[in-house]
Amino acid sequence: MSEPFSKPQPPTVDSSGERSDLRDVEKQPEAVEPTLPPVYSVFTTWQKRWIVLAAATTAFFSPLSAQIYFPALTAIANDLNVTSSQVNLTVTTYMILQGITPMFIGSLADSGGRRPAYVICFLIYIAANIGLALAPNYGALLGLRCLQSAGSSSTVALCVAVVADVITSAERGQYVGFTTVPVVLAPALGPVIGGLLSEYLGWRSIFWFLTILAGVTIVLVVFFFPETCRHIVGDGSMTAPPMYRSLWQMLKRRRREANGDKARRQSDASRTKSTFKFKPPNVLEPLLMLFQKETGLLLGMSSIVFAGFYCIATAMPTLFADIYGFNEVDVGLMYLPLAFGSILAALIVGPAINKNYKRHCDKLGIACDGKRQQDLAGFPIERARLEIGFPLLLLTAVCLIAWGWAVDAKAHPAVPCVISAILGVGMIGFNNTTSALLVDIHPGKAGTATAANNLTRCLVGAGATAAVVPMIDAMGIGWAFTLVGGLYFVTCPALVVLMVFGIKWRSQREEKMERKRKVKEESNRNKS
Repeated sequence: MSEPFSKPQPPTVDSSGERSDLRDVEKQPEAVEPTLPPVYSVFTTWQKRWIVLAAATTAFFSPLSAQIYFPALTAIANDLNVTSSQVNLTVTTYMILQGITPMFIGSLADSGGRRPAYVICFLIYIAANIGLALAPNYGALLGLRCLQSAGSSSTVALCVAVVADVITSAERGQYVGFTTVPVVLAPALGPVIGGLLSEYLGWRSIFWFLTILAGVTIVLVVFFFPETCRHIVGDGSMTAPPMYRSLWQMLKRRRREANGDKARRQSDASRTKSTFKFKPPNVLEPLLMLFQKETGLLLGMSSIVFAGFYCIATAMPTLFADIYGFNEVDVGLMYLPLAFGSILAALIVGPAINKNYKRHCDKLGIACDGKRQQDLAGFPIERARLEIGFPLLLLTAVCLIAWGWAVDAKAHPAVPCVISAILGVGMIGFNNTTSALLVDIHPGKAGTATAANNLTRCLVGAGATAAVVPMIDAMGIGWAFTLVGGLYFVTCPALVVLMVFGIKWRSQREEKMERKRKVKEESNRNKS
């Protein structure tokens, strides 16, 4: 027989008069809600869009200054009584400085803030343009051209750094896409603007035009652009030191004080003040990044892919003038399909990058919140980015080869135009994935990482620029671009390696950095 049900016992009361069953209920642990990471940026969606747009506008000056100069080379040589080779040397020196200077400014921006870096860049750039407009001889032209490159070249690194300051990894794919539009749009507009100015107002007017444009831009930056460096303002809620505030922020603060807005003053007082202390930048850090396994591999692939862009940009004027009889303005317009493709890449590839990131978050059971930065330790960010980049790399290789053979066959100009647009989608889309990944694996050092990226691109691009014409002369147009496109296929296994071993390499690098940090802290404690 089964045991009879026991009668329910009345609740017991202890000596203090408290019921034991109620006491047991009170002792039960409360449900602990999962802690969410803090909001990454306090800027609103539209504020972030305007900040990224402003940063992308400043990045336009570096490629524009390089391209707007080309139509005036002959006029400059005649006016200064020098050879074409001597004038071409100013192009080479510009590209060299374009790769080296961001090593200094990018590290400075990471350690000392974005606004001071912008002011330094534009002051140098404006002074160089005024000097170029008044250059009396070739020596002045050569030196000031280097100074012009030093002022403008870092704006691309600063642009990517600003995006990393305010945009999370979940949203970064789309925003980074728009930062590459100026790099491709400038070759389309630069030669057209430069040709018109040189023909109707003289070659010196090119530099007066750049002076005025840069002057308007730096005034807008000083007045309205906020400091975004996370070492200084955190998520944007920290009160920046006075020298880092825009004039608009200062005016709003003074107006509140003058109006006696007590509530707003109390709100400002409650905000955490920045405890930022300037640290000298490590200008060698971009070079050291090249020796990191995952970073070196990523930058090597990115520079090879961008070398294809330099090959087309360099060969197009000569090829289209000889084959189709185009003038400088016509050739400038032929860059527009590439620019159109880059815009499509920002609109199409960017959301695809974000969607793939979310897919990996869902797969791992991680909440994907665009307002909060996810801890990427152990997260397969390499796969999330490069799974989108891999097919784009294949598309770029096929289009590059097809473009070369279309021009070689003297096909209708519409054919290379259409191929160029598709090429722009693939090439710039792949660049967007690698740029986003580079920032993801170097949190807090976006300016330095982008400077390393810029260095490899410019050095490889300079080699591609110098080699493409001799290659075409020796091999023919079709086979020359087949060789360049073939290099893209060679880099495909490197992508697979990075997707497989990227997490492991990143973890090893972070552990090594943590050990160094602990050793440094221990050393400082012993000294004190």
